[in-house]
Amino acid sequence: MRMPLYLLSVGMFALGLDAYVVAGLLPDIAQTFATTPAAAGLAVAAFTASYALSAPVFATALAGRPARSVLSAALAIFVLANAASALAPTFELFLVARAAAGAGAGLYSPLAAASAAFLVENQRRGRMLGFILGGMSLGTVIGVPSGLLIAEQLGWQATLWFVSVLGAIALAGLRVFFPSITPPPPPSLAERIALLRQPTILAVVAVTFLISVASLGLYTFVAPLLAEAGHAGSMPTFLWAWGLGGIAGSFSVGHLIDRVRNGRPVIAALTIVLALTFAVLPAALQVGFVAVVPFFVWGMLGWASQAPQQHSLIEDHPNHGAAAVALNSSANYLGSAVGALAGSFLLTHLAAPHMLPLAAAGCVLAALVIHLAMMAIRREMMNEEIGR
Repeated sequence: MRMPLYLLSVGMFALGLDAYVVAGLLPDIAQTFATTPAAAGLAVAAFTASYALSAPVFATALAGRPARSVLSAALAIFVLANAASALAPTFELFLVARAAAGAGAGLYSPLAAASAAFLVENQRRGRMLGFILGGMSLGTVIGVPSGLLIAEQLGWQATLWFVSVLGAIALAGLRVFFPSITPPPPPSLAERIALLRQPTILAVVAVTFLISVASLGLYTFVAPLLAEAGHAGSMPTFLWAWGLGGIAGSFSVGHLIDRVRNGRPVIAALTIVLALTFAVLPAALQVGFVAVVPFFVWGMLGWASQAPQQHSLIEDHPNHGAAAVALNSSANYLGSAVGALAGSFLLTHLAAPHMLPLAAAGCVLAALVIHLAMMAIRREMMNEEIGR
């Protein structure tokens, strides 16, 4: 059963590269289409917004279909859309292609996580979710610097062709080796809305959204942030640090979840440290390469925050795991889109790049407040149940 899990992770690797390399390519993309880096950031928003909106729609429309067929269709869309992105003659068509790539990613990612959880026993779910998300973080730490190197030598379009090739490899492997399974079908749209009305799900989704607004929204504008501090030429080094942190967080958090058997205190601790990391980042950027440390911590905690959230949703709602994970993934990428749009607005009208980490810290603190409030409510409800 290892081969299917490895193949799912390869697909996540391609998604991770595609989702995060564009942030480093924004200056080149802006130059090609004669626009500004802030405006080029709309490409990130198009990808992530499409991901967020397509995931729950596809999860409902394709309920009950074999996972292999749906995963293959998702990767096919992803591969073709990246090829179209590389060939786009205008910025408008480029945005459309990025949105299509996001739709393929939105279909693939939550189903890959749900399928991985379906393929292993309960006590290994935390580690397996961390492994699948680790594929995406590997796409960041290895793929993004490699993609920047390819762009430097051959142009940013070559990087997107590289993404297409990786997606095609994952697609071919899944068609051959992935077993014929059908994870539990997600609920209908009406049932989905009812799920969102449950405070536990709403709180998890809200926390995921705010963390993503902060972490992924800030990452979109890492190029101007580093340029302002005089580190433009060292961007690959900082992205290596961020990606290495992501790998450390993705692969270690699963073991931590399985050890404590509860992802909620893990999220509480992560959000506290992440807010502090964003708060000190502007000052650290003024002290040479000291900022590599908060970049590593930022990547580690940002990536580690996803598995505990997915684990909580699957454990609390085992019959609707795919739908719950899809909703959480939508919140993650919708947060990225909102963060990209907000960052573009702030950079254009209100703030210098060094102010963005402080805004990110505020978002994370808001997430912490919501999470702690829900933990308190949950504890009170459990005490009432025991009292009965």
